[in-house]
Amino acid sequence: MEEFFKAVILGAVQGLTEFLPVSSTGHLLLGRKLMGLSEAGLFLDTMLHLGTLLAVVVIFWQDIIYMIKNPFSKLTLLILVGTIPTAIIGLTFEDFFEEISKTGVTVGWEFLATGIILWVADNVKKQGTKSIEQISFFDAFIVGTLQGAAILPAISRSGLTIAGALFRGINKQAAARFSFLLSLPAILGAVVLQSAKLVGGQAESIGFLPLLAGTIAAALFGYIAVKWMLVILQRGSLKIFSIYVWILGVGILAAQFLGKF
Repeated sequence: MEEFFKAVILGAVQGLTEFLPVSSTGHLLLGRKLMGLSEAGLFLDTMLHLGTLLAVVVIFWQDIIYMIKNPFSKLTLLILVGTIPTAIIGLTFEDFFEEISKTGVTVGWEFLATGIILWVADNVKKQGTKSIEQISFFDAFIVGTLQGAAILPAISRSGLTIAGALFRGINKQAAARFSFLLSLPAILGAVVLQSAKLVGGQAESIGFLPLLAGTIAAALFGYIAVKWMLVILQRGSLKIFSIYVWILGVGILAAQFLGKF
């Protein structure tokens, strides 16, 4: 039963924080430390990523079908161009950032940086005029590079890509849509890399029911998070997330200073 609830908790955290601009990796690291949880295990981690991938597919299935049917359309090419720098950064620095993630030594500062980025982005989100059709390949490359930079544990992928799109003059609706579509190959790539390690025998055993429950939780909470972000970008403010991650960052730095983290 403990394994079941552990999987559900990790799934819920992964689903919500993958798409809210607060960093899923940072929250999973923080949650495990606070609750005394060990690493989720590679097999469960892979399935949690599949759950969040499913959430995006369900919401943006029309765009996905369009890109499959039109592999040389501008939207498809934009996603490809945005994915290239993400893949290069991820594959080049994977081992280095995995070590940083394990120690958590920079997490507090990264949460603070995420908050600053979101605060500034919120101030420019009403100024963008570019629709999804007007996004340039250079815009896509910049946003993809920022997505790659989010490999740092507590730098939010969704926060950085949405902010990058807003800084490039893309309107808030198109910024959100492009950010979430760009997450598809990134999450899929993570699943593929993890699956390769599973084949190499690096998996931990986990029961079928906890695995299923965690995957469903990741998909469900991921769906909620994407829908929520679309509404927030339309009518709300990103500054609430800035305040939240600043509180987390200051708390973590204080705990590190006291030797408690």
